Amino acid sequence: MKKILLATAVTSAMLLPSLATADLSVTAGVVSDYTFNGVSQTDNSPALQVSLDYGTDDFYVGTWASNVDFDGNQDTNIEWDFYVGKYFQVSQTFSVDTGIAYYTYHGQDNEAGPGTASDDFAYPEVYGKFGLASDYGQTELNLWYTWDYFGYGEGHSVAMLAHSYEVVKGHTLRASVDQSMFSDSDVKNWGGESSYNHYRLGYETSVEGFDLSLAVETTDFDKDMDTNDTATTRIVAGVSHTYAF
Repeated sequence: MKKILLATAVTSAMLLPSLATADLSVTAGVVSDYTFNGVSQTDNSPALQVSLDYGTDDFYVGTWASNVDFDGNQDTNIEWDFYVGKYFQVSQTFSVDTGIAYYTYHGQDNEAGPGTASDDFAYPEVYGKFGLASDYGQTELNLWYTWDYFGYGEGHSVAMLAHSYEVVKGHTLRASVDQSMFSDSDVKNWGGESSYNHYRLGYETSVEGFDLSLAVETTDFDKDMDTNDTATTRIVAGVSHTYAF
């Protein structure tokens, strides 16, 4: 059941795209490992990811997809997400981004029994992102919440604090820490803990229109758990390109 640690993306998960400068855009990319909050969604393997976005100065809607691999007997192989949001530039330095996403999964039918089909795992999630710009970079407080995590009726929230700093023009470092919190720790099969932390330090740049990223990330999961191989320290690289219309 994907070990009940699936979510957005942010990269991870789900990684919600920024507003495109054009009305319509397509982004395609490859990552060495699709992680969300430090947990691999592809069993430590690469992923091909693509998104389609439409945006104005303060509104956006889009869809994003990636291959996934939850290991074990679970044959789900595609995550396909949809989102709509509203962007507010409150002042010259302060911004708010809020919206709702819907995560869907595909690949396994219900032959193994009720509740085992990929589409049973679909769930909605609301989010709010608060940004503060200064001479020292961009600081963000990002929040996500769902009342039906992975289709199991459990509340799940994520709180992230991040800071991005352009060291030299075109070269940015981004550090973040986030905490995932479960309202019912008995629902997830991760040692009974109700929360865990994820730490990430990344480097971002662009070359000839291609966005490049390289990051090291880790979690504070109990390393004795059977699932530790998808949540240990790792280096993740990615490349993507956006086509604007």
